[in-house]
Amino acid sequence: MSPSKTPTPLPPVLLGDIKTLIEEGRRQAASAVNMGLTLLYWRIGQRINAEILQGARATYGEQIVSTLSRQLSDDYGRSFGSKNLRHMMRFAEVFPDENIVYALSRQLSWTHFRALLYLDKPLQRDFYAEMCRLEGWSTRVLLERIDAMLYERTALSRQPDALIQQELATLRSKGEVAPKLVLKDPYLLDFLGLTDRFLERDLEDAILRELESFLLELGAGFSFVARQKRIQLDGDDFYIDLLFYNRKLKRLVVVELKQGNFKPEYKGQMELYLRWLAKYETEADENPPLGIILCAGKNNEQIELLELDASGIHVAEYLTVLPPPEVLHRKLHEAIETARARIEAKEGDAGPEKMA
Repeated sequence: MSPSKTPTPLPPVLLGDIKTLIEEGRRQAASAVNMGLTLLYWRIGQRINAEILQGARATYGEQIVSTLSRQLSDDYGRSFGSKNLRHMMRFAEVFPDENIVYALSRQLSWTHFRALLYLDKPLQRDFYAEMCRLEGWSTRVLLERIDAMLYERTALSRQPDALIQQELATLRSKGEVAPKLVLKDPYLLDFLGLTDRFLERDLEDAILRELESFLLELGAGFSFVARQKRIQLDGDDFYIDLLFYNRKLKRLVVVELKQGNFKPEYKGQMELYLRWLAKYETEADENPPLGIILCAGKNNEQIELLELDASGIHVAEYLTVLPPPEVLHRKLHEAIETARARIEAKEGDAGPEKMA
């Protein structure tokens, strides 16, 4: 018998390099298949929609989809049943620009698009599509964000449509995230497990215990820096409740926790913290720090008169116990309409002065 040969030892990095190439090749292949299917579904939807527009009878569309689905299902399987064909038609209807679909399909799968198709408002759809592309959300995460009414809670949703379109266009073309895309109101802190009665220290302790969940609620790009950061000024000590850094905004973010309703004196306290951080902690390539004051309640007229946005301060409510979804939905939409009405009224008051 011939002696068994000892396997030739592999160079240490060879196997790892080959595995990396295989995994990358598989990812690229899967991405190419996803893009191809997504564009195929869009083109099918567009073609059916174009055919139906040529029909003279109201029932023509129903007949076309029914007949087409039977024949395609026989030839290509259940993926082309009538329900999916209607999804494809809706896809081409709400995303009419093939170039945008092509760009989004590099990161978004068909299941992502399915989750977006039946959202009511175009700007709402565009927001979720762009944030999903930028942050690499899975379909499950996207659905969670939609269920949590993320768009309706952003500061962006309170702005006029033209400004929302401008911010989303900047996000799409340059990948630049504006603070209004990140800041929210209210913040949903039901995961803290707090009841109606608690102290500010209890709130801070609960946030630190559930820091991972709190970072997710704050949004993408946040990292924890410090708790009760000490500031010394003229021999006096001040303490910042929570300090974070957001890499997408490239700035420090102060979070101050208040048990009760917002009070005007909170502005001076936050301005002091932000100016100290800007002077002593901000790097040359970073943007000025932002402040978030989390309160149990607030008066919008006070906040408007204090012009907090100009100081880089965002005031928001927090909810430790969530109301029923329909109540939260109604309140958010009322808040959006109220904020937009205030902006329109303010612009209207400024109009004659500008013309003069």
